[in-house]
Amino acid sequence: MNRKVKKILDLLSKEYPNAACELNYNTPFQLLIATVLSAQTTDKKVNEVTKDLFKKYPTVYDFSKLTIQELENKIRKIGLYRNKAKNILKTVKILIEKFNGEVPSNFDDLVSLHGVGRKTANVILANAFNIPTIAVDTHVFRVSNRIGLASSDDVLQTEYDLQKNISKEEWIHAHHLLIWHGRNICTARKPKCEICPINMYCKYYKELYDS
Repeated sequence: MNRKVKKILDLLSKEYPNAACELNYNTPFQLLIATVLSAQTTDKKVNEVTKDLFKKYPTVYDFSKLTIQELENKIRKIGLYRNKAKNILKTVKILIEKFNGEVPSNFDDLVSLHGVGRKTANVILANAFNIPTIAVDTHVFRVSNRIGLASSDDVLQTEYDLQKNISKEEWIHAHHLLIWHGRNICTARKPKCEICPINMYCKYYKELYDS
């Protein structure tokens, strides 16, 4: 990891000392469900729904007793709730039948689950099992390419760029820092470049300033 990248991460760490996963969960299973629910929905909205959901149905075996209509009603506030309910109950069945009710801790098994893509699998590995990964969501993709930590219009290549440019022991933390920066300052529309703590290192800012 070169000096510029280290400086960027240090400044972001200072700006966001509490950067961490904002989904509320107590177990790998709960994190899996919350992450599946979070697609195209805010973490805040997911936490509102899972507060009661996880209280009544804390385990995979509790979820297995739900009908699809019951689950749909409990997650109705979430975007794409019908499709998510269907995927969650299919995944619950697989977890019980194939993985003894446990969430697997390797990438290939995770992406074999319904509703679990590359990003979700990486979120689970990093946050539930502390396995170094960089999950590229919309914030990470936008911010890393704006700054210059990545240079790609492709999500997978962005992940590879970040893995190459950031030390492995920093991958999980860097993922959270980039998300928080994307939510707070480096927003999709009208990024707050003038108050950005890393604007002096940012490719996007330099292009604006030099133009």
